[in-house]
Amino acid sequence: MRLAGKIALVTGGSRGIGKAIVWKLAREGAKVAFVYKASAESAEKMVSDLALDQREAIALQADVKSKKDAEATVEKVLEKWGKIDILVNNAGVIKDGLLATMPPENWAEVIETNLNSVYNFCHSAMRSMMSARYGRIINMSSVAANCGNPGQSNYAASKGGIEGFTRCLATEIARRGITVNAVAPGFIETDMTVAVRNAAGSEIEKHIPCRRLGQPDDIANAVAFLASDEASYITGHVLTVDGGLTLGGF
Repeated sequence: MRLAGKIALVTGGSRGIGKAIVWKLAREGAKVAFVYKASAESAEKMVSDLALDQREAIALQADVKSKKDAEATVEKVLEKWGKIDILVNNAGVIKDGLLATMPPENWAEVIETNLNSVYNFCHSAMRSMMSARYGRIINMSSVAANCGNPGQSNYAASKGGIEGFTRCLATEIARRGITVNAVAPGFIETDMTVAVRNAAGSEIEKHIPCRRLGQPDDIANAVAFLASDEASYITGHVLTVDGGLTLGGF
């Protein structure tokens, strides 16, 4: 188990990619706190399921857009386990639409949830990591950050911001033993992407050299690697996990 003795905090951890990340980190030996937004029943069931698998986890409700909630969440983890070794900023939403008709609230919701939350949790957790002179921060980006998909100006802006943020923060805290990286998924089979998949059907897979949609575990495996000591000399990097989608070879 690569992460034995480590403490991890995962935002957006109750479903989809986040859920897979929580399970992967836990099975690699970490104790995991995960943040959920609304469904307490679902989150507690996940904690129970992890316990049945002999994994230790806690679920914490928070609004990731709130700096106050981020600080309170970090404090709860520190009170329970004394440290945070791994922070995974996974929380995100999609509110697609052409910019000409995009209401301001859809722009704000995506930027605040996807991008501002990364600031909120990094700023709240990094002080503890800096004192310990150890940490792994992994931020969830997307191939949309570098692809001009119509109707995703808000989403692409948020993910592009995450990539720039990741590189800058990596340079600031590398000397404290903390790495900061990002993972950029392609088309992953989750509830969030169901509308896109329904609209495109099997055409999506024709544009992916690996000829399949990604699974949440594909992303979780990449996150676990970046969270491990095996990746201790990797920082400021954006790891694309897209089955070759962005290679342009189709």
